[in-house]
Amino acid sequence: MNAQTRPPLQRCPWPGNDPLYVAYHDQEWGVPEWDDNALFEKLTLDGFQAGLSWLVILRKRENFRRALAGFDARKIAAFSPRKIDKLLQDAGIVRHRGKLEAAVSNAKAFLRVMDTTQGFAALLWDFVDGTPQCNHWRSMEQVPAQTAMSRAMSKELRARGFTFCGPTIVYAFAQACGMVNDHLTGCFRHEECRQLAKSTAMP
Repeated sequence: MNAQTRPPLQRCPWPGNDPLYVAYHDQEWGVPEWDDNALFEKLTLDGFQAGLSWLVILRKRENFRRALAGFDARKIAAFSPRKIDKLLQDAGIVRHRGKLEAAVSNAKAFLRVMDTTQGFAALLWDFVDGTPQCNHWRSMEQVPAQTAMSRAMSKELRARGFTFCGPTIVYAFAQACGMVNDHLTGCFRHEECRQLAKSTAMP
């Protein structure tokens, strides 16, 4: 069978036909992420997503990286009220004072975690015992919006001073970071991410 007659790849339905969304689904979503700073970036972006489509955030991701100092937590933690006011004029990002202030307070909480524990990744991955969970959903209707795991993680994060980290946001974060593999069983990425989970481990 040549490339012209090869059947199209079967994917989860949520990316639709948007090229950026499809690339995110095919290359990033569900891939285990172990890096502290990358996890902080993803959690911060998920906080900005609250009430919005993830595609909106994805399209603005590079603008967020520019506006939020490359997600350098120490730099974000030092943002002044004047800096927040300036960011509220930046049309390239989500201009929401509460979310921007949360990014600053979450950066401070992240730094406390890094200073007082084995790291942000270790803290979060402990909720799945350091091993990606592989689910076997056949339809989007079966995929939960939150779980006992995400509720426990959300509670821990809030206790440590994080905001915009409710159990639904946290579950979306866990899906994106590969803590859970929620690609549908008919999606070509389900097996690929399952194999990635088997071949990677907490550093």
